[in-house]
Amino acid sequence: MSIDLETARKVAKLARIRVEDEHLPELAQEFNAILGLIDHLNEVDVEGVEPMTSVTPQRLKRRVDVVTDGDQPAKVLANAPDAREGFFAVPKVVE
Repeated sequence: MSIDLETARKVAKLARIRVEDEHLPELAQEFNAILGLIDHLNEVDVEGVEPMTSVTPQRLKRRVDVVTDGDQPAKVLANAPDAREGFFAVPKVVE
């Protein structure tokens, strides 16, 4: 697969980055280099290789998954423009 100037322009627009027309050939060349690297990586046989998160075997620390109220209701409600009886107060929007 090869990236032409029009495709590079479209990718830049989708990424919301401004690329001047004189820099489009350079951008297209960089895209082609990236795609070449991906093609090269796709040639590697990874059959039977376990996915890993680190080069050293280790388990991540885990905590008990318990639902709490955060034990800080006063700090949370301090950010509210209007709070009543321990809850956020909002204007009525349904009649």
